[in-house]
Amino acid sequence: MLSTILATTLMAQATPPPVEREFRAAWVATVDNIDWPTKPGLSSDQQKLEMIRILERAQKLNMNAIIFQIRPSADALYRSKLEPWSHYLSGQAGKGPDYDPLAFAIKEAHQRGLELHVWFNPYRAFHPAQKSPIPADHIANTHKDIVYSYGGYRWMDPGAKLVQDRSFDVFMDVVDRYDVDGIHIDDYFYPYPVRESGKVVPFPDSKTYAAYKQAGGILSLSNWRRKNVDDFIERVYKGLKQRKAWVKFGISPFGIYRPGIPQGITAGVDQYEDLSADALKWWQEGWLDYFTPQLYWPIEQTAQSFPVLLEYWKSTNAKKRHLWPGLFTSRLGDNAPNWDAKQVVRQLQLTDEPAVNGAVHFSMKALMNDWKGIDQALLDGPYKERKLVPASPWLGNKVPPTPNAKKDGNIIILEKPGTADARFFAIQQEVRGSWHLVKVVEAVGQSVVLKDAGAVAISLIDRVGNASAPRVLP
Repeated sequence: MLSTILATTLMAQATPPPVEREFRAAWVATVDNIDWPTKPGLSSDQQKLEMIRILERAQKLNMNAIIFQIRPSADALYRSKLEPWSHYLSGQAGKGPDYDPLAFAIKEAHQRGLELHVWFNPYRAFHPAQKSPIPADHIANTHKDIVYSYGGYRWMDPGAKLVQDRSFDVFMDVVDRYDVDGIHIDDYFYPYPVRESGKVVPFPDSKTYAAYKQAGGILSLSNWRRKNVDDFIERVYKGLKQRKAWVKFGISPFGIYRPGIPQGITAGVDQYEDLSADALKWWQEGWLDYFTPQLYWPIEQTAQSFPVLLEYWKSTNAKKRHLWPGLFTSRLGDNAPNWDAKQVVRQLQLTDEPAVNGAVHFSMKALMNDWKGIDQALLDGPYKERKLVPASPWLGNKVPPTPNAKKDGNIIILEKPGTADARFFAIQQEVRGSWHLVKVVEAVGQSVVLKDAGAVAISLIDRVGNASAPRVLP
């Protein structure tokens, strides 16, 4: 009897539990040089070093993804034949570096076991933080009839077919040419309303709407605008899945669907009406793989209650997609009431459950500057243990093959997988009778040095997050 119990115990110790999952990401904003690069005009080597520091901080904090802004205003932070280089790189729009920042970021992120999602703005054409002239080949100059000045910005007309095609082509060009893990858009659809003398200034798309009506269109202006955005969202999702089904599509809309929904929630903007963004429809239609509503309010603020809004989006998840809300972590730098590291930790604790299981910080700057001790608060609490990005079973659920590996003392020798779907190796280590995820590395042939390696287990993780049976090395 005793031998049976002992054998069962040894078997349990020899078989690690499945690796725990939680999406842990931060936005890396390039507009106005918020996160990267820290200012225009840095050398290529300085830019690369800053990106490496961001990725190493994310790795140190046991995060598993970054969301990198590569198209702030119909421009590019990567090599593109469709749009000019961004001002935020060199300080001169249209002038790029001697390397490809996106290719570099992808390579360095994957080497560190991090997913790399790319973040686009679909409609903005100019931000006032840009101080250099708009290049001649920018859409604001080549198609002035469908790019409007509005509130100090310039906006492409979402109702114009050329704009819809341009943004779609830009998105798909990146998907086709780069090994990204996700594509992502934020909350800027039709622009936030501009007011003058207390009155809303109409968005100047009357000619496009008139052409729609003259062609037989019957929708009201409000419904027509929403349909323009709906059609674009659906087109992007379906186009993405036709090309690379494993690449996740994420959207981070304003965190409140409409004022009064759910009851007791108020907001100064009605995204459904003012931004022409029917985020609930996209969520319930499943035109995305992860949904990141910007829940940028503290728990105690009842009119925009973080837990109430989180519960609302949970309750409306008809297609069982990922719900990974956005947190306003950078508010820690404002000395705002009700914002301290504990606030962020408490919000993360609310997301640490199966129906949510993840969050995204705005932005990486807060973590790089360690405002109010947020970094150690994360490591002492919700980010104490490493976790993997949750799997997306609707994108595929085939179990990858068990990897080939061997151990030589503290060195783990990993054989290159024979499958094109491989993304990472997850390495678990047994420490005093319990298993811990100690490293996530790119799924290529390589050797990994562990500290005091006892029993280890290596699992192969594919592009949609499926894990193989582990290879256990005593």
